[in-house]
Amino acid sequence: MTRFLQGRRPSSRLTRPSIAAAAAIAVTAGIVAAAPDAKSDETAPKLSLIAASTSVTLNSWKEDPGVHLDLGTYLTSENGAFEFRVNRKSYKDPVVIQQILQDGATTRTRTLPAGLVKDFTGLPDFTRVTLKDAAGAKVLERTETFCPNNASGRVRPDAPANSKYPQSCPTNPFTLGSVWGVENGWASNTYSAYYSSPVELAPGTYTAEINVTEKYRDLFGIADKTQTVKVVVRERSWEDDSSGSARSSAKSTASGHAAHADPGVHARHGAPAGTPPAPGAETSGAGPSFNAGHGPYPAAPPALPWALKRKSLGRLAATAEVGDGPGQTDGSRQAPAARPNAQRPTGKASFPDVPKPDLRSLPAYGITVSEGYEEEPGKDYLAFSANVWNAGPAKLVVDGFRSPGKEVMDAYQYFYDADGKQVGYTPTGGMEWDPRPGHEHWHFLDFASYRLLTADKKETVRSGKEAFCLANTDAVDYTVKNADWHPDNTDLSTACGEQNSISVREVLDVGSGDTYTQDLPGQSFDITDLPNGTYYIQVLANPENRLKETDHGNNSALRKVVLGGEKGARTVTVPPHHLVDAN
Repeated sequence: MTRFLQGRRPSSRLTRPSIAAAAAIAVTAGIVAAAPDAKSDETAPKLSLIAASTSVTLNSWKEDPGVHLDLGTYLTSENGAFEFRVNRKSYKDPVVIQQILQDGATTRTRTLPAGLVKDFTGLPDFTRVTLKDAAGAKVLERTETFCPNNASGRVRPDAPANSKYPQSCPTNPFTLGSVWGVENGWASNTYSAYYSSPVELAPGTYTAEINVTEKYRDLFGIADKTQTVKVVVRERSWEDDSSGSARSSAKSTASGHAAHADPGVHARHGAPAGTPPAPGAETSGAGPSFNAGHGPYPAAPPALPWALKRKSLGRLAATAEVGDGPGQTDGSRQAPAARPNAQRPTGKASFPDVPKPDLRSLPAYGITVSEGYEEEPGKDYLAFSANVWNAGPAKLVVDGFRSPGKEVMDAYQYFYDADGKQVGYTPTGGMEWDPRPGHEHWHFLDFASYRLLTADKKETVRSGKEAFCLANTDAVDYTVKNADWHPDNTDLSTACGEQNSISVREVLDVGSGDTYTQDLPGQSFDITDLPNGTYYIQVLANPENRLKETDHGNNSALRKVVLGGEKGARTVTVPPHHLVDAN
């Protein structure tokens, strides 16, 4: 991101060219003169830590104290891009990171020390931040993770107009591969946002000193140069916001389709109505994110450099009323990839010999015991998040077409050759309109199925959720062949149509997955009367094999859980899944 709907969840950050463009303009101002010479003969990128401003003002909200230390510091890359491939062979294997070095037409790889990274959120302990109060007393010292894909912009006018890298580092615990990078001639925000906690600071003036830690200075040849930034902390209240944006954003974020207004906040599939997101700074360096929040936390808000001086939108920094303009969208624009074919396919259906998608399931995560809320009081439910992703090498494209008087659209899967030309199609079920509040979009039928199995792998409970609107919420593996680092339809506002739609296109791009959180009665598993013991949550993609794939043998994933407790107070223990010890 996680989607705030009664059928899905937002988590973390897909590419938004408008954000990158706005950031580019902002960062360039005032920094170009200090940019290093990009024409060095060295083959390794030249990296520098810079501060976009000598002073920043941060808000501490009375209703939710805590300051997010977005200090406006950036890592610049000259003489080439600062690029990495991060992956693991399986969940039994550790995460491995390689630096990619480009020397003209020659590409070299440099394997970095084992254990340098343990997940896909970025380079841990990359910067050290020290904060002193007005009297010179140290009030904070800590290190922060750096995601090279953070909010970024150009530092010189002849740099590439757009960055080729994704715009976040994935936080899904079952991510398999990621691509990180700071484009040549660009700078990336060093603030780690949701990967670190806010700091409680009294209103006043502070001095922050920020530097890259010695380990990374030695590893990448970064100068030992500390940046100093004046920090003004001001206390504010949601009631002080005369525009009402802080309060309205809280309301809209939990009210269904309005939650998709912000390009960096993808709707949570399955969050109960009224569920508030965790707080985040309005210039969060880690957002937007595909999947931050598909478990317990929502996606970080879109991130723009301090030099752009975005208007503060309050604690939630969300969305619905900010309009449609540079760096933001109210959902009124439809992504090009989400546009369906204008007419039903003609000619004979065919299943051509061209690349197909490969749907795979991730093990369930975000597993908790929840109550039945007002819908089913007194019952115990096992809630979880589940993701089905596309390993490629071709994207999944499904179009729905409506016949007058019919409640269900006829759905077709489309196939493309290596040049992107449509060369075939086949019927693949249907799409239905879901009129319930918090949904109100078209669902593709039989995309996935969720089942609770007994210890001997026999089905005992099945989720009632099997129809979905497809969207690229999570970057699962951007190292696979043909992975799209900048998918378009990343939330429901661009992917799911309206009640009066005559046709709908739903796409799952290569490398991306779609997370649903099953935490409402009818979606989560009713465990009220189940005996304690060992069970398995099964996530099954394409359960009826209606979609054409390269491989149907990898569609199932299991996650072991152990139920305990008593009725009304059930518990769940989730053992590690090989090396992944994340619930």
